[in-house]
Amino acid sequence: MLYSPSVPAKNLHPRTALIVLTALNLLNYADRNVLYAVQPLVQDEFHLSKTQIGYLTSAFLGFYMIAAPFVGPLADRYSRKLIIVFGAVFWSGLTLLTAVTHTYGELLVRHTLVGVGEATFVTIAPTFVADLFSEDKRGRILGVFYLAIPVGSAAGYVVGGYLAPIYGWRFPFYIAAIPGFLLALAVLFLKEPERGQFDTLKETPERGTIFGLIRNKAFLAATLGMAFMTFSLGGIQVWMPQFLVSERHYSLEKANLMFGIIIVVDGILASLAGGWLGDYLLRRTKSSYYLISAVSMALGIPFMIVALFTSGRLMVPAIGVAAFFLLLNTSPLNAAVINSVGAHIRATAIAANIFIIHILGDVPSPTMMGWVADHRSLQIAFVLPVIAMGVSSAILFLGMKHAPAVRVGAAPGEAGTS
Repeated sequence: MLYSPSVPAKNLHPRTALIVLTALNLLNYADRNVLYAVQPLVQDEFHLSKTQIGYLTSAFLGFYMIAAPFVGPLADRYSRKLIIVFGAVFWSGLTLLTAVTHTYGELLVRHTLVGVGEATFVTIAPTFVADLFSEDKRGRILGVFYLAIPVGSAAGYVVGGYLAPIYGWRFPFYIAAIPGFLLALAVLFLKEPERGQFDTLKETPERGTIFGLIRNKAFLAATLGMAFMTFSLGGIQVWMPQFLVSERHYSLEKANLMFGIIIVVDGILASLAGGWLGDYLLRRTKSSYYLISAVSMALGIPFMIVALFTSGRLMVPAIGVAAFFLLLNTSPLNAAVINSVGAHIRATAIAANIFIIHILGDVPSPTMMGWVADHRSLQIAFVLPVIAMGVSSAILFLGMKHAPAVRVGAAPGEAGTS
């Protein structure tokens, strides 16, 4: 049986665990984004349409979201640490095998299976981190953990964008794969935290099943808001470098470097700011995580429109501001999801969240945008994520009244103090 005993907070060394898991999360996103950085070279070698390129991302995310609901219940019963290790080794091995991929079909299969491996980590790691710190610190702590999204994404773009033109598009996958094995080994030395040791929300029968989650309005509002945010982010992430190359005549290296810099700078600032602001306002309103996300999604819309329909000096700053407001939501919304459910079903809830946000979000968006780009233009295709931003904002405003109460103030034996 995959089981390891839980450990009291004072013996956990939570900062060490946070660093290791954040590093693995960074690698998780770097692995994904290497492919986006080299996709023009892949498209040329295999003579692919934009729709076929979109299928690669959609296939990855499709199996990623299908795997999550199977992993979640396992993580609520067995050792989260050992499941994370298995997933990291599995996806790193598949990333390494990309170097011997020579057909579009092989690449599609490989990218699909990587989604299964990465789902194990993304489903479980946030629950591991959440059990190390009290509820009113989770926005800030998750802000650190989710720094991995922009930093890892930017690393994937930069590594792929610079190495691929010199050594070929397969070489960057070697660089992305090797650290995964080392970090998996480091996870083995972490101690498993006690589940729900700082939680206010108690176990209740109606929240004990997947069907109970559907009736949990706080969970549902945060998840649907995330879904439409993910639609926007997924489409922008896949197609923005290509937009800069084909519509604004940037070189591949310049497009990847510029977009990578925007994502990493905005991502660091937004992830930390969103987490801190969410925790700060939580002292005044229980709906702070929902409020911040709703407002930031709305504020990003006009800047995204300027970015798409101007080509002068305003374009790059507008992309930067729009990306900041989009990325500001990451920490607050993940904290909202985690705090909306009890520890006994938290991994299952995150698995359900992953399934919903991807099936409505970045599974369809790259292919939909690719189809519009093939039939109209890539510029017109970017109208889709703008619409999704507005829908996300509206859902989160409506969800504010359903936010659960949380305990404010450090709990006895707070893990963050050790």
